Amino acid sequence: MSEASGPIAAAPRADNPLLDAWTTPFETPPFTAIAPEHFMPAFEQAFADHAAEIAAITHDPSEPDFDNTITALERSGKLLNRVAAVFYDLVSAHSNPALLEIDKEVSLRMARHWNPIMMNAVLFGRIAALRDKRNDLNLTPEQQRLLERTYTRFHRSGAGLDDAAKARMAQINEQLAQLGTNFSHHLLGDEQEWFMELGEGDTEGLPASFVTAAKAAADERGMPGKAVITLSRSSVEPFLKMSSRRDLREKVYRAFIARGDNGNANDNNALIGDILKLREESAKLLGYPTFAAYRLADSMAKTPEAVRGLLERVWKPARARALADRDALQELVAEEGGNFKLAPWDWRYYAEKLRQRRANFDDAAIKPYLSLDNMIAASFDTATRLFGVTFEECKDVPVWHPDVRVWEVKDADGGHRGLFYGDYYARPSKRSGAWMTSLRDQQKLDGNVSPLIINVCNFAKGSGDEPSLLSPDDARTLFHEFGHGLHGMLSDVTYPSLSGTSVFTDFVELPSQLYEHWQEQPQVLQQFARHYQTGEPLPDDLLKRFIAARKFNQGFATVEFVSSALLDLEFHTQPAASVGEVRAFEQRELAKIGMPEEIAMRHRPTQFGHIFSGDHYASGYYSYMWSEVMDADAFGAFEEAGNIFDPQVAKRLRDDIYASGGSRDPEEAYIAFRGRAPEPDALLRRRGLLDTPEAA
Repeated sequence: MSEASGPIAAAPRADNPLLDAWTTPFETPPFTAIAPEHFMPAFEQAFADHAAEIAAITHDPSEPDFDNTITALERSGKLLNRVAAVFYDLVSAHSNPALLEIDKEVSLRMARHWNPIMMNAVLFGRIAALRDKRNDLNLTPEQQRLLERTYTRFHRSGAGLDDAAKARMAQINEQLAQLGTNFSHHLLGDEQEWFMELGEGDTEGLPASFVTAAKAAADERGMPGKAVITLSRSSVEPFLKMSSRRDLREKVYRAFIARGDNGNANDNNALIGDILKLREESAKLLGYPTFAAYRLADSMAKTPEAVRGLLERVWKPARARALADRDALQELVAEEGGNFKLAPWDWRYYAEKLRQRRANFDDAAIKPYLSLDNMIAASFDTATRLFGVTFEECKDVPVWHPDVRVWEVKDADGGHRGLFYGDYYARPSKRSGAWMTSLRDQQKLDGNVSPLIINVCNFAKGSGDEPSLLSPDDARTLFHEFGHGLHGMLSDVTYPSLSGTSVFTDFVELPSQLYEHWQEQPQVLQQFARHYQTGEPLPDDLLKRFIAARKFNQGFATVEFVSSALLDLEFHTQPAASVGEVRAFEQRELAKIGMPEEIAMRHRPTQFGHIFSGDHYASGYYSYMWSEVMDADAFGAFEEAGNIFDPQVAKRLRDDIYASGGSRDPEEAYIAFRGRAPEPDALLRRRGLLDTPEAA
C-alpha cells in the first residue's frame, strides 16, 4: 500500500479468523468470516513466526544434519503458507479494491521477507555442507531429491553471491514483485472496464445459448435485462466465431488484443521494459548471459537452443498449414461476395464455415450436448475409472463466492483423500484465464495432511433454466485444469516442497494435457455428452464428425501459440536494452518468423500475464508444447494396450506421474511410466501436421 493510502487497520489476533484454529469441515478456510482487514495483521504474524523459525535453524549450534536443517526448513512457514494461499486465491478469483490495494503491499513485503532467507549465507552453508556429504547420509531417494532441490533453490536465489551482489539482488526482487503485481492489476483493470452491449440488431448469427450467456454477463455487471460481450476469452472467441456482424467482430477483436496497450492508466508497455532489464541484470549477477539461459538451466529443456529447436520444428509445418488455410478462407470470402481481404477478426468466423463445409461440423451443433455439469461428471468418472477416486459434493464447506462448489475426494477404499473446489463461471472480480491452485498441499511429514485443490475457469454462465453450455475448447480446458487438480489430489509424498505440482514448468503441463485426451474419447462422450433439454445422447453421426474435425484449423491454433512462445524466448534472450518500444519489437520479431498478418498471437506482450505478472512462465511459455511432446506420446501407452482405462497402465500413470510430485527427476519419472523417452513426432501427428511437407 502506498503511504498516501494510510496504514491498513490491524485486527486483534482474537478476532482474526486467519490466525485462529479452523473448526470448519476438514479444517478449511472460513471464507465467510474473512475480511480484507484481517490479512495484513495475519501476514505480520506469519512473517514474524517464519523469521523466528529460520533464525532457529540458522543459529542451531549442532552440526547440520538432514533433520535439523532440511526437515526443519520444510516444517517452517506453515502460517505464512496458510495465509498466503487464502489471500492469493481471493486476489485472483474474487478480488475487490481493498484486496488489490493490500496486494500491492503484500507483494513488496513478501520479497523483503524472502530475500534475507534465500540469500542467508550461514543457512546456505549448512545446506551446502549436507550436499557435499550427501552420499554418507543414508537418505531415501525422496530425501536425496529434496536436498538437491533445496540446494538448487538457494543457489539460484543468490545465496552464494558476495554482499554487494546480494544487496542488489534483493532490490531487484522487490522491484520485480511490484512490477508483476502492477502488470496483473492493469490487465484486470482493462478487462473490468470494457464491455460491448448487444442491441437488437447485434445478435445476427449468435445462437440462443450464447445470447443467454451474454445476458448472464450483464447481470454480473449490474445490468439486468441487457446482454454484453466482455473481454473474457470465453465471451470473445465464440463471438468472433459466430457473429455475422463484421463491424462488431472488429470492435471486439481490437479491444481484446489491446488489453494493457491503450495508453491509459492500465498501460503495461513501460512495465515490460523495466521487468526485462531487471531480469537480465539478475541473471548476469548469477553468472548467466541471459535470463532465458538462467531460467532454462533448471528445466527439462536445459537451454534456449533446445527450446528454439522444438518451436521451430513445429513452426514450419504449422505456418505452412495456416497459409494454405488462409487461402481457402479468402476464397470463401470471395465466394460469398465479400470484397475485402481476410482480417484477423474474420478468421474464426470463416474457419467455422469452412469446417462446416469440409467436416460437416460446427461448435454450435455440439454445444447443447456439452453442459458444464455433464462435463464435470465426465472428468470425475474418468478419474474414477483410471485411479479409483470418487467425488461427493459437500454443501457445508465455506466458499469465497456462491458459485463455488466443493467435493470430497475419496480413495477406492473409502478413505478421505482431499477436497476439490470448482469455481467455473466468469465474473468481473476474477482475472481472465483458467488455473489450478491449492489452499493446502498434500504431505506426510507430520501425519497425513490432505490437500485442498482449486480449479478456476471463466466459462459463460447460464441464465434462468438454461445451463452453462461449453464449447469443445471449453470442455478441453475443464479437463486440462482437472488434470492439474489430480496432480495435486493424487500427490503421495512426504515433504511439502515436493508435493503435487512442485515440478519443472515444462513437466507440470504433462498431467493436465494428457488428461485432455479422455475428453474427446468416444466412450466418454457417448456416456456424458447428452442434450441439455432432451437428455438424448450425442448422435453417432455427430460424434464421428466431431472426431473428424478435431485436427481442423490446427495450423491457426499452433501458429498463435508458437508465435507467443517464440516472442517470450526473444524477450529473454536478446539484450534488454535492444528491445526498445515493445510494440515495435513485437512487430519486428513476428516479421522475422513470417507471422501471417491474419493471425494474432495468443497473448500479445501487454496482456501476457504468464510471463509478466510473475516469472513462473517467463522463458517458459514453450512448456505447454514441450509437455505436449510427452502427453501425445504418453496417451499412446493406453492406445497400445487397447483400452483407454487399462488398469496396469493407469497404475503406472498414477504412481510414476501423478503421485510422485517433485520427488523424482521428471525424465526418470516419464521413462518409468512409458518405458522409454517420448517420441517427438507424436506431437505433430496429434495436431495433424506430420503430413505437411515442411514437417519432413
